[in-house]
Amino acid sequence: MAGLRTVAAIALTLVVLAVLGTDVTHLVAGAMTAMVATFAIKEKQVRGQAVTLALGLPVALAAVSLGALLHSQVIAGDAFFVALIFGAVYCRRFGDRGTALGLIGFQTYFVSLFVGVTASALPHLALTLVIAFACSAVVRFTVVPETPQRILRWLRGAFRARVAQLVATHIELLDARPDQLDKVLDDLRRHTARLHESALMIQGRLEDGTRDQATASLLQRRIADAEIATERLGVLLLNARTAERADTLTLHLPQAPLPTAAKNEMPAEDPATVTLRRDLNALHMLVSRGASDHSGTAVAHVRNRLLGYRDEDNLPRASIAVQDVFRGIGEAARSVLGLRLALDGPQDESDDTPATTRSREEFDAEDVALAGAEEPEEDDRTGLRRPTTRAAFQIAVGSTLAIIGGEFLSAQRWYWAVLTCWVVFLNTASTGEIIIKGYRRLVGTVLGVIAGVALAGLVGNHTWTAFALILLFVFAMFFTAPLSYALMSFFVTAMLGLLYTLLNTYSLDVLILRIEETALGAACGIIAAALVLPVHTDRRTDDLLGTVLTKLDEVVAASVDQLSGGPATDLLGLSRDLDTALDDLRASTRPLT
Repeated sequence: MAGLRTVAAIALTLVVLAVLGTDVTHLVAGAMTAMVATFAIKEKQVRGQAVTLALGLPVALAAVSLGALLHSQVIAGDAFFVALIFGAVYCRRFGDRGTALGLIGFQTYFVSLFVGVTASALPHLALTLVIAFACSAVVRFTVVPETPQRILRWLRGAFRARVAQLVATHIELLDARPDQLDKVLDDLRRHTARLHESALMIQGRLEDGTRDQATASLLQRRIADAEIATERLGVLLLNARTAERADTLTLHLPQAPLPTAAKNEMPAEDPATVTLRRDLNALHMLVSRGASDHSGTAVAHVRNRLLGYRDEDNLPRASIAVQDVFRGIGEAARSVLGLRLALDGPQDESDDTPATTRSREEFDAEDVALAGAEEPEEDDRTGLRRPTTRAAFQIAVGSTLAIIGGEFLSAQRWYWAVLTCWVVFLNTASTGEIIIKGYRRLVGTVLGVIAGVALAGLVGNHTWTAFALILLFVFAMFFTAPLSYALMSFFVTAMLGLLYTLLNTYSLDVLILRIEETALGAACGIIAAALVLPVHTDRRTDDLLGTVLTKLDEVVAASVDQLSGGPATDLLGLSRDLDTALDDLRASTRPLT
């Protein structure tokens, strides 16, 4: 959605500027400004997005004005650029708005350097920026709107689809032959991981996408309950298929050995197996259907039958392991019911069985016991211990080195080294992460230069063909960013090659210079990260490991207290905090591996 929104904003800006008869240089400036004005804003509430966008316009006008006025003042211009970079990074301490305004200021100053704006051309460029921001606003608020409620609704649908996908894999696991088990287990692990990712994405949107904190806390518990119940059903099915007991590690470690098979395959015509297959398909149907599809007695009958497996008297005659699977189906059906109640409120209870009534009463009692969620902890670090302050000093030093080195390489295009130094610090927290990001950007840039050479030759003087490819590459940048930073850098560099073609400054020497400036910028960023207030990877990993163990201690202590008769505690909330800490630790160890 971010890619579509950005592409639409750029396209609308180009159309408006073309109607006004703008030259190619200002088309390029407008496209780059529209891109920045769209992707920089990350606030979740619509009102906050509007305020930030409104504040971003004067920031952008001030940045390009100073860029034009300092165009011929080398020392003053470089000093201001370093100060701007420091301020842009330091502003991150003020949340999403500060981050957005700092990014807009930096990137629009970069635009003024890229197109070589002078004081005489400033009025025309200022009008171009106004049009770009206006087009970005139109797209953001009317064409591709983004509201917390809408995004949460999409994520809820995605989560339901992921649960249904995992249940479908459970059905495959039930019927898989021994030689198919490894493949089905790989699918089970992949779908389990994707379900987990969907749950975490919902958690990040709950506070802004729901009407109050109590609703957010309730929905978080229901989502986690559904995730855990569905995952546990897979473990129980593995236990039924094997002689040894499986555990959750089997579903999460790619190389975890599969327990020894107890039999060649589940007896297909065994009454318990037939019933199990039928009820897994019924669970899949129950999960797949939306709330509007759940009217009628047939669905209620299926739901009641599955919830009945939570009662020992309703379990079919089978082995203990197979009976555990039926219990797991009952718990999964209960989690679906809880999710429906949290999302859609009270439902028709006329067809309820005693088992269904008991499940509803359990949810009501749980909601009362867990009312009043704890407030999240605030970061109390100050001064140079604050990550944003440390990063501001690091990137200021790195940018100074990049400017000095870049001037030796090229007096006209030194700013590429500064841009690389800037981006390798984004979303990084240790020296190791900066090194990894620096070399991935260099790899992507080298490949992008090769693509740029080919594309520039194909495009030639066809301006709108080049802009069409640019829009395609912008979308590809957003689409590939979560998958591969090197791939994203490839599309960025290929796009820049097309922009150079449009500005009639394309040459093989320019693209080779781009590689040299990128390598220089990455090296300057790494040097600054290693020498200026460094955060060593092993120390950060140790800190995060300590956080994981602390969260684990809290979960275990609360579990023991509750099992010992203590008050009810939001164990799912605590376990989700542990889960988040574990993901942070996993990310921090990547440079070590």
